[in-house]
Amino acid sequence: MAFGRSGAIARNELRILRRDPTFVLIMLGMPLIVMAFTKPAFRAALIADGVAGANGAEQAVPGAAVLFGLFLVGNIGFTMFREHGWNTWERLRASWARPSEILAGKVVVPLAISALQIAVLFTAGVTFFGLHVRTSVVGLVLVAIGFGFALAGLGLALMSLCRSVMQLNAITNLSSILLSGLGGAITPLSTLPSWARHIAPVTPSYWAMRGFRAAILPGGSANQAAVSAAVLAGMGVICAAVGLARFRVDETKVSWA
Repeated sequence: MAFGRSGAIARNELRILRRDPTFVLIMLGMPLIVMAFTKPAFRAALIADGVAGANGAEQAVPGAAVLFGLFLVGNIGFTMFREHGWNTWERLRASWARPSEILAGKVVVPLAISALQIAVLFTAGVTFFGLHVRTSVVGLVLVAIGFGFALAGLGLALMSLCRSVMQLNAITNLSSILLSGLGGAITPLSTLPSWARHIAPVTPSYWAMRGFRAAILPGGSANQAAVSAAVLAGMGVICAAVGLARFRVDETKVSWA
């Protein structure tokens, strides 16, 4: 793989984003608003779970990061569908870049957006919402990295499986809410019905929340956070393998146009 060709594609994606960063600003602003409204309610839920001294940020911040992180899953697919809508896909195919190099270049900017989102939300959580990372900052970073890999893998899988951008948009929005709910990002896992708690471990949101809680709450450990990060990375690898196996460069995608 020639990283120079992938880098050229990534730089072009970054130029496009810089011309209109509205999407990124929304994905940073919306979770901050949600955190402000949900923090007081989560305080009561965490105290009921036995988390002494909780102020609600321990659930509100990672919950918003996971929920809105999942909304970024479609980002990779949108960059591919845009090529078809702009009629530039054939030109990209005719370049020296191999399919794997094209996909690698398309993943870089969405991964950077995911990392930026998590960094901003947790920094705001500590600065403005009273979040205290009581166990392991390193563990928190590892979980964030693992979650980023899981999002990238899911994005590649959905991009390859969906034929139209409408399918991608609908599946991304629905799955973001569903996975966040099952994983304990919208409400603490202890408040979910028993059937949901049994399904939760198959979702990346569950492992992300489990890892973040292990890093943030007293009683957790860096090792627990690292295990969650490893599971998330493994999920990302599996999903990416599905996406790469299914991806066809000659398949026509239907964009917004």
